[in-house]
Amino acid sequence: MNKFRAFAAVFSLFAIALVAFGINYVSVAQSTVESTDQAEVDKNTRAVVIKGDRLCGTDHDPQKVAAAETDFAVRRAELKDSPGIDATGGVINVYFHVVNKGTGIANGDITDAMIADQMNVLNSAFAISGWSFNRVSTDRTTNSIWYNDCYGASETAMKSALHQGTADDLNIYTCNPSGGILGYATFPSSYSSAPSKDGVVLLYSSLPGGSAAPYNLGDTGTHEVGHWMGLYHTFQGGCNGSGDYVSDTAAERSPAYGCPSGQDSCRNRSGLDPITNFMDYTDDACMFEFTSGQDTRMDSLFTTYRFGK
Repeated sequence: MNKFRAFAAVFSLFAIALVAFGINYVSVAQSTVESTDQAEVDKNTRAVVIKGDRLCGTDHDPQKVAAAETDFAVRRAELKDSPGIDATGGVINVYFHVVNKGTGIANGDITDAMIADQMNVLNSAFAISGWSFNRVSTDRTTNSIWYNDCYGASETAMKSALHQGTADDLNIYTCNPSGGILGYATFPSSYSSAPSKDGVVLLYSSLPGGSAAPYNLGDTGTHEVGHWMGLYHTFQGGCNGSGDYVSDTAAERSPAYGCPSGQDSCRNRSGLDPITNFMDYTDDACMFEFTSGQDTRMDSLFTTYRFGK
């Protein structure tokens, strides 16, 4: 982000002052969100994208996260009066949408074999949690604008035209997101305010056999479906606070890249960085697990916002 080199010391001091102000602003926003209505927050705040080698465009704005967690706590309390309503696994129907700009993999027209391999990756990754995925249909759309602007102004038009099913059905779109985005997803709590935008968007070349190495084994799909099921990044919140709201994922100061075995970025908290977790930013070959706590959270979020909705 730091691309400035002018007026040396004077400009550097000015830039530092701006950064300090920005950090303070985010801190204040996070601490005052408790009573903010979820739908109002969704409407008035923009996505914050964390830049890096693996680039996930899922919206983790601290204000939205805090509002979503407040809403989740209220709804879970209400469900306690309805015993027996608990989804602890099951089969999720998947509608797969291939958006391309022409024929051939280089134009986003991925093969049926790549789609089948992606489904196998998802089923393998989520098997331990009791969830599986059944591809109901695949459609193909040639639209160069949607293809190149699916993480931009064209997202709404693309999804409104192609989205199928209800809250407990998964829509997966493949295209060519802008800005180096590998993928992004909507959270369960966002469904009621924008049902047609619900789903997961993937860079076409991140599917198994694609060209986006080292992120071409299909675990961008796993990562984004994890968000769709209600999981945050393992480094959410850094070393302090509630982190990713899962007790058995060790705290992590920032995203991990590659596969840095033994890394411990939060020395004040127990456990090494969870670099093998699907919700970190490590290479596909490095990540291979969800925790028991993440499984429980996925079940709870699915029950609260998606099951039978």
